[in-house]
Amino acid sequence: MWTTSRIRKYFLEYFQAQDHTIVDSSPLIPRNDPTLLFTAAGMVQFKNVFKGIEKKSYTRAATSQKCVRAGGKHNDLENVGYTARHHTFFEMLGNFSFGDYFKEEAIEFAWNLITKDFGVSRDRLVITVYIDDDEAARLWRKIAGIPDEKILRIAGSDNFWAAGDTGPCGPCSEIFYDHGAHIPGGPPGSADQDGERFVEIWNLVFMQYDQLSDGRVILPKPSIDTGMGLERISAVLQNVHDNYDTDLFRTLIQASVEETGIRAEGKSRNSHRVIADHLRASAFLIADGVTPSNEGRGYVLRRIMRRAMRHAYLLGTKEPLMHRLVAALVAEMGEAYSELVRGQALITETLRLEEERFRQTLGRGLKLLEEETGKLSNAQPLAGEVAFKLYDTYGFPLDLTQDILRAEHRTVDLQGFESSMAKQKKEARASWTGSGERENDAIWFNIQEKNGASEFLGYRVTEAEGILQSIVIGDALQHEAKTGQDVQLIFNQTPFYGESGGQMGDIGEIKGDGVEIKITNTIKKGTLHVHCGQVLAGENLQIGQALKLTVNEKNRCLLRANHSATHLLHAVLRRRLGDQVTQKGSLVAPDRLRFDFSYALPIPSQALYEIEDDVNRLIRANTEVTTHLMVPEEAIKAGAMALFGEKYGEEVRVVSMGSEGDPGKSSPYSIELCGGTHVSRTGDIGYFKITDQDSVGSGIRRIEARTGEEAEKYARQLERIVQSSAQILKTRPTEEILSRLEALQEERRKFERELKELKVKLASTAESNEQQAFKVIGGVNFLSRTLEGVSAGDLKSIADDLKKQIKSGVVAVGSQTEGKGSIVVAVTTDLTDKLNAIEYVKVAAEAMGGKGGGGRPDMAQAGGPDGHRLPDAIKAIERSLG
Repeated sequence: MWTTSRIRKYFLEYFQAQDHTIVDSSPLIPRNDPTLLFTAAGMVQFKNVFKGIEKKSYTRAATSQKCVRAGGKHNDLENVGYTARHHTFFEMLGNFSFGDYFKEEAIEFAWNLITKDFGVSRDRLVITVYIDDDEAARLWRKIAGIPDEKILRIAGSDNFWAAGDTGPCGPCSEIFYDHGAHIPGGPPGSADQDGERFVEIWNLVFMQYDQLSDGRVILPKPSIDTGMGLERISAVLQNVHDNYDTDLFRTLIQASVEETGIRAEGKSRNSHRVIADHLRASAFLIADGVTPSNEGRGYVLRRIMRRAMRHAYLLGTKEPLMHRLVAALVAEMGEAYSELVRGQALITETLRLEEERFRQTLGRGLKLLEEETGKLSNAQPLAGEVAFKLYDTYGFPLDLTQDILRAEHRTVDLQGFESSMAKQKKEARASWTGSGERENDAIWFNIQEKNGASEFLGYRVTEAEGILQSIVIGDALQHEAKTGQDVQLIFNQTPFYGESGGQMGDIGEIKGDGVEIKITNTIKKGTLHVHCGQVLAGENLQIGQALKLTVNEKNRCLLRANHSATHLLHAVLRRRLGDQVTQKGSLVAPDRLRFDFSYALPIPSQALYEIEDDVNRLIRANTEVTTHLMVPEEAIKAGAMALFGEKYGEEVRVVSMGSEGDPGKSSPYSIELCGGTHVSRTGDIGYFKITDQDSVGSGIRRIEARTGEEAEKYARQLERIVQSSAQILKTRPTEEILSRLEALQEERRKFERELKELKVKLASTAESNEQQAFKVIGGVNFLSRTLEGVSAGDLKSIADDLKKQIKSGVVAVGSQTEGKGSIVVAVTTDLTDKLNAIEYVKVAAEAMGGKGGGGRPDMAQAGGPDGHRLPDAIKAIERSLG
């Protein structure tokens, strides 16, 4: 039997025997060719050879080229699954001549292989040539003996081939196979040529020209480019008219049938066909470095994947399907394409993650579409605004919505769709501008507008491959970066969490192609994840590179634990202190967490212990932490806590953990809207320890805490302090420490009282007759004392004693403590109608660099920063008395 693998192998060996060099397939992403989205023909890798720009060591080549047609000029996506011959991915068998042989040899090689080696009946073959290519028509008659009625002359693009808007091109001659009168359709050039009876199996392009943007020039050497669709020739040689009935597709469809339990018949037939085709396209694109995203090649891949995933959904699958079919594909095609084997794990995981993500919104999107179409009359198009909502909110590519509507013979208002898209972009720019970002942050908006949002993969993985989309150095976009430069990098997708919601950004490394970058922080700019770091190695960091992004797993684990612990703490605080507790801010760092909340009073120590115990009880319960996407109203109705004043989109991520209530009837202890990363089970947090509480504003309290190893370190630190204290106090590290400390405190208070009494006594009692004497100034007795280390309160007591000694007059007592000066002035009651103590302390305060003072006419007090000028203060009072 002519299996697909045998045909591929035979074709290459046939041309090898005709002095052709077998050349490996080029990647699906064209190298250094911005004019093409994907490789869509075998000649793409030889474009510069045809132009004479590049020379090879050979002049004849044969390939089996991987091709994708799902975007740009060549786009077969909408037909795939509904016709016998359209595919997104296909293999193009081709032979090429670079100025060696031309039309005659090309026709002879093709005719001999088709009719002699493959054994196809010449009666089933029809030939087309370009309308004025008399030479090709003559050669077909000469070499194959084809009668004129079977050589059809075709005008226009169908028989003048080009790979793109520019590049090598020329007239072509096509070989068509007639599947028989029982298949609808007419011959090429007829009114019903689009039927499936006559199928082109081989196209011989006679490369004579180079199409430029402003005209066409003759190539230096006429060349040959041929392409035979492997899937189509397989159908012919396996005697089936439908490519999906060939051995390769039967195997893939059977794998889909076995995984779903749904037979490939009736309405399910097309779904299995779409899945089989799109599996191939998705797998090969991922293997060649394309990842699903919202722009460019990544978006085409996403469109293909999601179209297949919608058909998997139609088959009734409850779990993601596509990734389970990868093994069957690798078994069929891995021998010919080793990249499938090398990339099997990446392909499998990428498909699984994308389908899980899309399934979270697919059902709701289909429900919305059903509701909206139910409001429409027959053939009335779907409003563009609705199609845009499906795209923007539910992840429906426009062509997926169009594909779904085909069954109802309904279209989409494309003008309305584009209008909604433009409106959203305008609002996004206005929102960004009005968000208070720095003026030069407009660079981030422009990147976001061009590339779309960064796809965050970090909920599931900490390592992934991403395509580098933008390099920012300083405040400028660059195309490359070198060793030693500090960079900010944007990828189409990333496992790195960008700092937001209080959670610090991830750190880690990025490697590939000899490049190594240390990432020290990841921040959010709009919907972009910006990787901040330094290039450690490599001189060729460039936009478009596929690199491996690896998050520091230990750091991420610490962040997860502290973020989940913050949720539990919040829930416990509300249970213990009441619903008036609402979050006012938070910090989730690797080594600690901080939670600010509304509460007017300090929390007693015993209450803090109970809060801590409650959190640890929830940790020990080791319940599962779950996440779901919900509309905000449903989430809040389910009990999720939302931040007041926060704006939420059409969907929110709801994180639930802990449980309360009777077994079988329990509900989550904590439910919050949150976009951060979390542990899988509460037990992963390990241990929770509150380290501090404080007030950070009117009616706002702050609790700081640690988890896991950091909490254990803190607890051990406290234990060491207790042990050391016990040794110093010469007691055991138990409650005896408290008894001993209380006794020491009482002793200290006793000594302080005795010291105070002694100071007052010393200050009040002169040690000599000179000290006892007081001055008479302006007819008023004046007694002063300057002391060291006496408190302001004690100065008043001393002043009272000295007043008694002089019986009538003014007393000034000052003290210097830690460089600052304090002074008390007292006036005996017989003089208060003439003298005011407040006036004297004011002049004393000025002398010490202070201001004012206060008290009563009989006793006042003041101070100043310059305590060493206390003698000057006494003199100032004396001058005032005089």
